[in-house]
Amino acid sequence: MSRHTPRIVMKFGGTSVADLDRIRAVAEKVRKQVEAGCEVAVVVSAMSGVTNQLVGYCQSLSPLHDAREYDAVVATGEQVTSGLLAIALQTIGVEARSWLGWQIPLRTDAAHGKARIGSIDGDALVERMQAGQVPIIAGFQGVAPDGRITTLGRGGSDTSAVAIAAAIGADRCDIYTDVDGIYTTDPRIVARARKLDKITYEEMLELASVGAKVLQTRSVELAMKERVRVQVLSSFVDGPAPSEGNLPGSLVVDEDEIVEKELVAGIAYSRDEAKLSVRRIPDRPGIAAAIFGPLTAANVNVDMIVQSTGADGLTNMTFTTSRTDLARAIQSLEASRDVIQYGELVTDDDVVKISVVGIGMRSHAGVANLMFRTLSDRNINIQVISTSEIKVSVLIAAEYAELAVRALHTAYGLDAA
Repeated sequence: MSRHTPRIVMKFGGTSVADLDRIRAVAEKVRKQVEAGCEVAVVVSAMSGVTNQLVGYCQSLSPLHDAREYDAVVATGEQVTSGLLAIALQTIGVEARSWLGWQIPLRTDAAHGKARIGSIDGDALVERMQAGQVPIIAGFQGVAPDGRITTLGRGGSDTSAVAIAAAIGADRCDIYTDVDGIYTTDPRIVARARKLDKITYEEMLELASVGAKVLQTRSVELAMKERVRVQVLSSFVDGPAPSEGNLPGSLVVDEDEIVEKELVAGIAYSRDEAKLSVRRIPDRPGIAAAIFGPLTAANVNVDMIVQSTGADGLTNMTFTTSRTDLARAIQSLEASRDVIQYGELVTDDDVVKISVVGIGMRSHAGVANLMFRTLSDRNINIQVISTSEIKVSVLIAAEYAELAVRALHTAYGLDAA
């Protein structure tokens, strides 16, 4: 790379900009990075609680509100924060200017409320950064093909930050949040959880998809696609500006950057699970399509699936979905009962999904067996199993969630010394 000046994107979440004092503290962090000789762009979320309040306004007026007007309302939270942070920086002598999604422009599709990014023109941002100005970008928002404001869905500011980092060729995207990095599991459950210095895109994507809430899934997908190096660190810890020789958080990087690959990177859990069992259905070709077709039409996402053959030419199909989709799933299946011809529909939302994730699984046998044996030793019954190349997930009764996480964390040697 011919450019020698480090170029950094700094993203600050809602808790980091929760009030004016926090915004002043964020401005100091930005100033330190500028004084360290970096070209800096900043992406901000709405102040803590503001987006929920704005969503509540829309829902109170009309549960079936116009999605275009919903976006116009909820995007204002980030607009306020970007302007306030620009003022805070100007007050301490840092040249800064706020930018909204349409001003960049950050172009999206027309799926209001959950828009996907199509393209970003980063030239104007780079020009301002090279001139010594810090752009303060309102995250979460873009512009549709018809020119209207769109939003990227909850947690979308992470995606904004990664996309902008890719568009301007940033060396790193620093995501400032209320935790100081990515841990091997939830430290609130396992006191001896370890903070990871580095983790691969693939591992972080799997962890995010199965319950870890440190980064939004779409932001990790985009980082992996564009090879944007992402650091997760705390905005509540004071210290010198992060640099390549001093990175206090956890880096999400390409597998090639990690010399010693751990067998397992982390243990994740998700309580937002519900299990459905469609029992005594005809064991005939097309029965799976008859079940899952209506669910797809109802926008119900299905995760773990197990089919078990019974007697008399009948079979059972068990699968999981999110708790929020459970009612729609039941409604869809009951409406299709005559087509599916099932005997019974049984549901259970008192379950939890536990997942073991690690790229080391590719080259080591016995990872799943260790998980099953560890749970068996504690008399924890496994209800459903699903696997991928670097993940093993099981569904268990919710009452055993913490016991399972602690036992597996120890079994895979993840406990801090």
